[in-house]
Amino acid sequence: MQAAARGAPVNGLSVDVEDWFQVGAFETVITREDWAGLSLRVERNCDAILALFADAGVQATFFTLGWIAERAPAMMRRIAAAGHEIASHGWDHERVFRMTPETFRADLARSRKTIEDASGVVVRGYRAPSFSIDARTPWAHRVLAEEGYAYSSSVAPVVHDHYGWREAPRFAFHPVDGHDLLEIPVTTARLGERRLAAGGGGFFRVLPYGFTRWAIAQVNREEGRPAVFYFHPWEIDPEQPRVAGAPLRSRFRHYTNLARMEAKLRRLTRDFAWGRMDELARREAENPVRMAA
Repeated sequence: MQAAARGAPVNGLSVDVEDWFQVGAFETVITREDWAGLSLRVERNCDAILALFADAGVQATFFTLGWIAERAPAMMRRIAAAGHEIASHGWDHERVFRMTPETFRADLARSRKTIEDASGVVVRGYRAPSFSIDARTPWAHRVLAEEGYAYSSSVAPVVHDHYGWREAPRFAFHPVDGHDLLEIPVTTARLGERRLAAGGGGFFRVLPYGFTRWAIAQVNREEGRPAVFYFHPWEIDPEQPRVAGAPLRSRFRHYTNLARMEAKLRRLTRDFAWGRMDELARREAENPVRMAA
């Protein structure tokens, strides 16, 4: 926590709790109907993450699929007992831009009830699967506001082949007039006029550690704002099953540097100050940016 003592912002640390077979990279070769017959590895991986966080003395937010919470309630209670926030990642990783407002509302209700019943804590935060709230879903934030969520971290303000809302603000903003709901985008860095994805996931595993360190330092020191970082439990699991038939690009993104991920995470927790997303949201609510007209 030396960075916090020097006055640097406390960044948001988050885990998107889904298992190795629930990722977008494999959705063309593994269907939801297949899931029940596959081995769950998320519990052992989350326990390893809890140990890593305890060693580092940091707390985080676990954005959890309702599908996972239903099958691993003891894990959910362990996460809550360790002082971490539990938030929603939707029911079964369906992207928001594939839903209607009505099916999105139903997905929110089902996942929230299941997560709260499993964990024994109230869910206030939400992250869309694959950062899938974007220009195609102008209704999504209003539904979240109407359902009583305090914050969302569902926007990636970049251009990407799977997601992205390039025109969105880079830092926390109120997306719905007349509501307190706060959207906290995942972190991007600036390189001239370009925005670079720098908030974790595959970018963190594939690129050298120095890139992420530079990006977070830029956001913290040059812009005076907290960063938002995320990763998945399967990313610290080099022994997970290999999926044949997925596109080469998807397999590259999914499997590269799995064996190095845990050491990189330990380094990241030492180099910057980290905390829960709900705590970051409370601080950022006092300093939001304006949504572009």
